[in-house]
This record gives sequence, C-alpha cells and structure tokens, in this order.
Amino acid sequence: MPRFLAVYTLQPEDLASFRALPKSEQDRIDAEGIALWKVWEQQHAAGFADPGGMVGKTLRVSRTGTAPATNPICGYVVVEAETIEAAAKIFENHPHIGPFPGDAIDIMPFVTEPPAS
Repeated sequence: MPRFLAVYTLQPEDLASFRALPKSEQDRIDAEGIALWKVWEQQHAAGFADPGGMVGKTLRVSRTGTAPATNPICGYVVVEAETIEAAAKIFENHPHIGPFPGDAIDIMPFVTEPPAS
C-alpha cells in the first residue's frame, strides 16, 4: 500500500498569538484539542505506518555548517492509503487545524520503497 508523509505546520505568528492568550484559555484549547486528537488517532490507527509525533526546535546542517533554524514543521505522521486524495481525506477536520492554531497539514507521497524487514 502506498505510504504518505503528513507534516503538521504551524506559523510562528500563530504560535505567538496562541501563547499570548491567557493561560486558562491555552489550557482549555489544549484539553479540547488533545481529546479530539486521541479520538482521531484511534479512528485512523490501522492506517499508520509510523504514528509520528510532535517535533521541537530545528538544528539545520548545510554546506556552510550547523546552526539553529526556523521552519513551520511541528510534527508528522506516516499513513498508508490507496491515493494521495485518500490520504488527505484522513486529515479532514483534524484537530491540528481545528481547536489548535495549526496552519496546515501537507501530504506527500514517498517515492522510494520502505526498507525490507
């Protein structure tokens, strides 16, 4: 079955706006979002090739060296689906773009085969 990388994105200004909310409001949004996320994970767990997770600050390695960097990626999951459209459908109404201040979820097909087990 084809595999797809789903990358959760969050713009820095959206995170800043969220962090500017009163702590009680942040906690309310977190509680609502986490509960919905758990339900979403349970509903789609059979299609996870890798359940992924949330990620932290970026350290970029380039030709000029290694240095802190900024990008909008805040997490990922790898799903299996027949088509990219079917993979995208899994993420409709996802809490990342619901109660949480997430920007988007980018879906990309893997173009190489997974390693043989």
